[in-house]
Amino acid sequence: MRKRDPIFWCATGIFVLAIALFAVTHHQFWIALMIGSYLLRPTLASLGVARRNIDERQMSVHYRSGNIGFAVLLIMCVIFMAKLELENNHDFEWFSTAIIVGLVAKALSNVLLSKNFREAASKIIISAGLLIALFASMDGGSFIGILMQAAPGLAIAGIGLLAKKYPRTVGLVVTLATACLVLLIMTVGLANSKSLWGQIAVAVIVGAPLLTAGISLFLPPRGDTEAELR
Repeated sequence: MRKRDPIFWCATGIFVLAIALFAVTHHQFWIALMIGSYLLRPTLASLGVARRNIDERQMSVHYRSGNIGFAVLLIMCVIFMAKLELENNHDFEWFSTAIIVGLVAKALSNVLLSKNFREAASKIIISAGLLIALFASMDGGSFIGILMQAAPGLAIAGIGLLAKKYPRTVGLVVTLATACLVLLIMTVGLANSKSLWGQIAVAVIVGAPLLTAGISLFLPPRGDTEAELR
């Protein structure tokens, strides 16, 4: 049985607030509160907060149920995305964006929770570069065109390889380059109001991992000292 600790009562309070909000306003924000109520304890446990209020068995159950729930959610997104695409409704792009953001968030969590920040940052930059190269090459046409389109992404992946040897230098380059890239993406979005939300999604998908990686390269890696950073 779940302990009646402060986390339980906070989650219960959020749940009651969600029900009351729906009853009074019928606003869809109540779903966000419901999610917060349900995920409060496992999220705090995953972040290493309030570990004393959750035992190993609970953590194991949360881990397995969370993976199953995440997989079911992705499958439902794929089904809805396919349905909308068959109807020639381009709103299916929102489901594909949700899938990508979810996978990126899970990947970032996996590498960052290991607390080996230098290794995590290198993996993030390499993965982001390869994904950018993959998606960019789809419009290449000829073999030469594919190489030219993929070159920026491959260059980013190469920078990721250098991150292990020159963490602070690469961190500075990646952080500044990401800030400029996000600014450019948002400028394009503001210039065309119809694509604003799409540009915001692109900025988050591209910018969040790279910015996280750039900042992580300034943090001392696990088992190393500050003097070893360049």
